Formats: sequence, structure tokens, C-alpha cells
Amino acid sequence: MTPLYQGWTLRAVPGPQVPAGIADRAVPATVPGCVHTDLLAAGLIEDPYLDANETGLGWIGRTDWVYETTFDRPDGAHDRVDLVCDGLDTVATVTLNGVEIGRTANMHRGYRFDVGALLRPGDNTLAVRFDSAYRYAEAQRDRLGDRPNAYPEPFPFIRKMACNFGWDWGPTLVTAGVWRPIGLHAWSAARLATVRPLVTVDGTDGRVELHVEVERAADAPLTVRAAVAGGAAEATIPAGERTAVLTSTVRDPERWWPRGYGEQARHDLDVTLCGPDGATLDTWSRRVGFRSVRLDTTEDDHGAAFTLYVNDVPVFVRGVNWIPDDAFPSRITRERLAHRFDQAIGANINLLRVWGGGRYESEDFYDLADSLGLLVQQDFLFACAAYPEEEPIASEVAAEAAEQVVRLAPYPSLVLWTGNNENIWGWHDWDWQEPLAGRTWGRGYYLDVLPRTVAELDPTRPYWPGSPWSGSEDVHPNDPAYGTMHIWDVWNTDDYTKYRAYVPRFVAEFGWQAPPAYATLRRALSDDPLAHDSPGMAHHQKAIDGDRKLQRGLDAHLPPPADFDDWHYLTQLTQARAIQVGIEHFRSHRSVCSGTIFWQLNDCWPVTSWSAVDGDGRRKPLWYAVRRAYADRLLTVAPGDGALTLAAVNETGTPWRGPVTVTRSTLDGEPRAKTTLELDVPAYASVVLALPTDVAGPDEADRELLVAEADGAARALWFFAEDRDVRWPAAALDATVEPVDGGQRVRITARTVLRELTLFPDRLDPTAEVDDALVTLLPGESITFTVTAGGPLDPAALTSRPVLRCVNDI
Repeated sequence: MTPLYQGWTLRAVPGPQVPAGIADRAVPATVPGCVHTDLLAAGLIEDPYLDANETGLGWIGRTDWVYETTFDRPDGAHDRVDLVCDGLDTVATVTLNGVEIGRTANMHRGYRFDVGALLRPGDNTLAVRFDSAYRYAEAQRDRLGDRPNAYPEPFPFIRKMACNFGWDWGPTLVTAGVWRPIGLHAWSAARLATVRPLVTVDGTDGRVELHVEVERAADAPLTVRAAVAGGAAEATIPAGERTAVLTSTVRDPERWWPRGYGEQARHDLDVTLCGPDGATLDTWSRRVGFRSVRLDTTEDDHGAAFTLYVNDVPVFVRGVNWIPDDAFPSRITRERLAHRFDQAIGANINLLRVWGGGRYESEDFYDLADSLGLLVQQDFLFACAAYPEEEPIASEVAAEAAEQVVRLAPYPSLVLWTGNNENIWGWHDWDWQEPLAGRTWGRGYYLDVLPRTVAELDPTRPYWPGSPWSGSEDVHPNDPAYGTMHIWDVWNTDDYTKYRAYVPRFVAEFGWQAPPAYATLRRALSDDPLAHDSPGMAHHQKAIDGDRKLQRGLDAHLPPPADFDDWHYLTQLTQARAIQVGIEHFRSHRSVCSGTIFWQLNDCWPVTSWSAVDGDGRRKPLWYAVRRAYADRLLTVAPGDGALTLAAVNETGTPWRGPVTVTRSTLDGEPRAKTTLELDVPAYASVVLALPTDVAGPDEADRELLVAEADGAARALWFFAEDRDVRWPAAALDATVEPVDGGQRVRITARTVLRELTLFPDRLDPTAEVDDALVTLLPGESITFTVTAGGPLDPAALTSRPVLRCVNDI
């Protein structure tokens, strides 16, 4: 394909909402891209991510826009020349040399138009007019009748990235533009229209069943050849026919495994289409992996399982939810995705759930996941709303689903399709049924159209109708004993210790908020001084009653913050503790619960949210807590049946055996009671051990703690009182700072207990990062932090407040 990326201009169609100086003004445009990024590059709007600039840009989504470029006709003689549009956002009319060639209304599909007859020598003018997504969606809503949803926006009535219309973590920036590649494809005789490999494993043999569909410009016999992992297959497509199925068996191929279970072996699959004379007409290549995947949903004494098996091995999911990494997707590069995936792997994550209010992720996303062994659960794009099932939306949904299932079929990392996010739950519990008054709401998609599409086009992967979903319409969709569950009452109304009240089969969402890193706030906000409720902070808190819920979390556990610096540290600490409590509790019940997917890994802009990595890509303290909570080997102390227990979780392929020492001591380090237990945890299993009463029961709850240690492999702490009630000594420590390549090494030795010791070097240099956080030291213990930065940081500032923090300095 010849890309058409050069010479584009953008202009607004005049309207009363368009600011003076922009209407009918030609602006240089970047393709792929969108209106917002082009206007920003031209200096015509302020950065919508900064301060409250977003609020002044609502007119963009209510304006019609025209992209235009000129190009030369491709050289040579061809039977066909097609204009190929991989992604148009969203309500587009495409014209070539003044002739309309097509209309679109779906951001999540690609389009191909035969334009050969319209091309002329010299300049050809291509224009794409994008009508207002708001106007289109509102017209559909008015025609079909409104549907309830979580936000007062018309996103269910248009096949567009729903979170463009705002979310409780995202800005309202309704985009338009040529957001994916566009170009000309000149071809003759025939081309490969779709190539759909179904890759399976049968015993020790790998099998590739290749479904090929061609488009013809001439009616002659064709030959299709496929080669993979030393195997080959060939088929003839007779004149007048368009499809073929080729099957190749590969003896004992190297398998693809999730990270932590084996290597990520991939094999080149090459497909060639030839004409009657043997000449190559078209080619197609991907890397595929031989692996099997299935869901076990067998009923048992606890309800019904939800266990993912890869290559017939059960995988405990240590997952995280993924949202679009930028509100403007064309800015998301492969390098940016690779960095984000490295952050996920660094936190011991093995699965990314691509949430249904965003997008079907890119080829780069899936190729990187394949190479790294990150499993992917991809939602179909329906979220938090009742969706109409009438035309034209129904046909768009069916076409979109078929295209995306075929597009993503080659990628072994994709292990589960999910029908929607929270829509079945919403129909049950969110007071939808009365306002719907019998109107369609999406059930037919989730329980008919989508499962049929997956079964027909890719039966190698399981489909699950919703997140959450119990497996049956006879069981409440968020029943913890069946299928998948979302836990949001904890954040919305309760203390995070309530996670321990649930023993679900699989938790697909749960989360707790915190503000982004300090350097991120200072880049994005001009508030002076910063406060939790200063104008910029308030605008970048999109959750209903978000600050009140943050305060509720602080009040339950921690001393009151004296200033913004305290508030910032303590809210980030609370987020980390909340998710760590949840993950460790669910993992301790590994025999019942087979996975957790917390909300969320990333952000699309700088915002107070549930993310572990903020909108500027900086790791919050939560990231470090998740790294511990998702460690291959985990010790955790928890209350159980009125007494403390010690759980040991082993997510490795070898047994975990050895002594674990549990000590009850004072905050000063004086032992009060001690015991040694023997661990014998099989591979991929957990055990729970009761603790002796003399160890588990304090003499002075506000002055004591438990420490459990297993040969340096794992450590768990338990405090008998909340931090706000503990008689903390004033923090005392010795600090040394020495230079190392690329940064500095900071060694802290505790003279008193230091609770949740954390360095925030980004306060001194926005490029600075630290390798660890939230470390509790007992008197006499030491920790060495490695700080990397663009240059040396002041040692005195690096080892004092507000850069170096612990709970007992408040």
C-alpha cells in the first residue's frame, strides 16, 4: 500500500460555535491524527490536558471538519486501485475529485473503496468530511429513544470510543479525524481479502487451519500456499470461487506460554496468492504461537469456577485493566506501549484486560503482548450503558465484531473475548428497566450476535458475555460464587478492609483512587498553592465525590494530614494499601479464586484516578505495592475466623519448602513472642497456617507488630492498631547518598521503626525515578534506594521532607 500521509490540511465548516479565526481556515494536518492534535500543533487551542482547558473545547466535537490532500495517480497499469482507510473517526463522507465514494459511521472498522475510474493524471484531490459525532449520536438517540447510561452523554448511539465523551477518569474530548493509516492499494487479478488462521494444539501436534478469502478483478484459477514452522499447505481456488481452507500439521512444535510458565515461541506464517502463471499476486505474513486456551466453569461446592487454562495448565491471573493510553490514540507509539508493558511486567502482571469503553487495541499492542507473554482479555466495545439493537447500529456492531475477531485471530496472547463491561449488571441493578420500558439494551449482542461471531470465526478462543457475568441469566451477574465479579462497593461506600469479606471465583475489577505523581501535577496544573480542592486539582478529579471518598479512606486508618504534601503522600499510600489488601486476600483463597484484575494500570491524561501508572507515565506507590502483592511467592497475614492466619502463595513451578519465622515484637524491636512454622506449598498452590495465640495476640496493640519471614524470600507485616492510633516514635534515621552510574544510591538506616518509607525524587527532578517504595524498616535495619535522574540531586533535599517520607513523620 502507498501511504497517503503528506500534504493534508484541516478546516472547520463554519458554524456559530466555531471561534473566530478558525472557521474555514486551512490548518496543516497530521495523518494519522485528529482535529485536537492538529489544532494544538497550529497553536489554535491550549493543551486540553492542562488546568481546565478541556472545558473550553467542547465546540470541537460539535463542529464538522474537512480533511483534504492531493496526490498523484500510482504509476503502472493495474486492474484495481483502492483507497484503503484503516480507521476514520467517525461520521465521514469521502470524496475523490469531487465525487462521493463512500460514507462511514464506525471508528472501529476499516473501509476500502474502488477509486480507479476516478483517478486522473496529475493532482487528485481527496477530501474526508467528518460530521459532528455529537449531532449524529443525538439524532440516533432522538429517533430510537434514549437509553440509560452512567454518564449524560450519547455515546451508546455511535460506534466510537466511548471514553471520548468523558469518564470518571477521563476528559470529554470528542475527536474526529483520520486516526489510522490511509493509502492506495493498486492490484491486479486478485488479492487476499481476509486471512484467518485458527491455530490449535492436538496432543503434541500443532495445527493451523487457514481460512482464506480473495477479492477478484479477473476470473481465473488461483493458488494459495502457506508455510509455517516447517509445514506447508497448498490449495486451488477455481475460477469463479473466492474461498479456500488450508490445513497444516506441525509435529511437536515449540509452544507459546504465558510469562512465568515457559517461553514465548512464535513461528512465521507466510501466505502467498499466485495466479495461473505462478506469478505472486499478494502476500500475507504474521507470527503465530501454538497454544491451547480454555475456560473451566465447572460447578462445584463453592458455586462455579472461572479458571483460565493455557496448554491445559491452570493460570492464576495476576491482571490489570487497561484503558486507552491517550485520549488521542494516534499519539500512542510502539515505544510508548513497550514502556507501559515493561511497567506491567515489572509489577508481576500477567494479563491485561482491554476495557470495553476504549478501543480494539493495535497490532503493536498485540505483537508486544505476544513477544512478552502477557495474556490479553479483549472486551467488545460496550461499556456502562444500555445500547440500542436497531439499525443502523446493529449492522455496524455485527460488521465491526467480525472484522476485529478476524484481525486479532493470529495473536496467541489473546485468550478471552468479553461481550461488554457492566451492561448486564447495569440492567439488573442500576434502575434501567423502568426507563427502558421494553426497549432494546444490548442483550441480543452479548448473548447472540457476539458469541455466534466468535464461534463462527474463531472457535479457538472462549467468549464470556460480560464483565461481570455469572454464566447464566438465572444467577445474578455479579454473584461472587459464579463467574467474574466487580467489587465497587468498597471504593464507593466502605473501608478497603471489606475486600476480606469476599471470596469470589474471579475478580475482574476493583480499585482505589489516588492523585498522580507530584511532578505530573506540577506540569499539568498552575494552581498556586496546590491543594486537594484547588481549581486544577478539582477539575482533574472526575469521580463523583472522589475527594470525599479519598478522605474517608484516610480517616479510617491514618493521622490527619497537616498540608498538601501530607495529603498527597497519604492518599497515595492508602491507594497502595487498599489494592494490596485486596490482592493478597484473594490470592490467599487461591483454591477458590482463580484470578484478580485490579482497576487500572494506566491513565490517558494527568488525573486523580485508580491507576498504578499516571498520565505522564510515572509510577505511583501503588505500582510498588502491586509488585509485592503479585510476587511469585507471597506471605500475607490476615484475620480469619477471629484469629490471625498466615497464608503462603506459591506461583512457581517448584514447591516452596522451608521455615517461616513469625515474631511479635514492640515497635522498638523488643521480641515478645516467636514461633517457627514449616512451609510446604506445592507448585501453583497456597496454604493457610494458623498462628499460635501467644504470637497472634498483642499485649499492647498500639505498640506492637508481627513480622513473618521465610528465608529472605518473602516478608509480611501485621500491625495490631491503625496508624492513627499507634504510638509511633518520632522518625529517626541515618542517611548516606553516593553517586552511581546514571543516578545516586540512597542508603537509609533506621534508628526507630520507619513505616512505609518512600522517596519521591520527582519533586526534585521530573525525570527522576526510584527502584523501591513503601518499605517498613525496624530499628537497626537498612534499605538502599537507587535513584535515576537526568542529573545529580541535592543529597540534603533527597533525604528530607517532602522527598523522603514515612508515616511516623506526620
